[in-house]
Amino acid sequence: MHSPISEWPKAQQPREKLRSSGAETLSDAELLAIFLRVGVKGKTAVTLAQDLLGTFGSLPRLLNSTAEEITRCHGMGLSKWAQIQAAYELVKRSLEQELTHDSVFGSPVQMRELIQARIGHLPHEVFLCLHLDGNNRLIECQELFRGSIAQTAIYPREILKEALSRNASALVVAHNHPSGNPTPSNKDILLTRDLQEAVQWVDICLLDHCIVSQSKFFSFAEAGYMNKS
Repeated sequence: MHSPISEWPKAQQPREKLRSSGAETLSDAELLAIFLRVGVKGKTAVTLAQDLLGTFGSLPRLLNSTAEEITRCHGMGLSKWAQIQAAYELVKRSLEQELTHDSVFGSPVQMRELIQARIGHLPHEVFLCLHLDGNNRLIECQELFRGSIAQTAIYPREILKEALSRNASALVVAHNHPSGNPTPSNKDILLTRDLQEAVQWVDICLLDHCIVSQSKFFSFAEAGYMNKS
């Protein structure tokens, strides 16, 4: 539809559709249009949102775009980029705060969503540590190491130091594979074994090592690697 959204039938206007039928009934473009608020000459906010999704290829890629990337798109300025980033940051903080009140294993979906929201769509490798208390509640989700598109230098000594400084009783560690394949490499398996042995010396339990990509998730614990280690 090329006419202004205000002239659309009420049931098809994104805000009215959300109000009457719920946010889950809206498409990615319709949800994004609500944040954009207005389009540009000749394009509604929905059409602009569709163009953005087409340019970036996916919603996650758009959400992780830089200001420079998004402002190259016609009709997009820093204020609209900031609105999108603020909304995305609220989602990540909400997930993190939920896990500070409940065991990460009582909310496994939220834990996965948090990890994927933080690092799943990045173009370079990042290593996260989820520091947990004695009840497996989140103390802090910390980005500890950052690397290239293919690898990250990881130091177990630094992981132990950071865990001890937070008085953590347990850890879940995670990193991403920008290639899109979360299958662990031999290096990942060796790291998990070495780290599991190292934390035992300071009475900390390594509960899981997760590997994520843009749409996939691998858990060492679910795959039985933690026991084998």
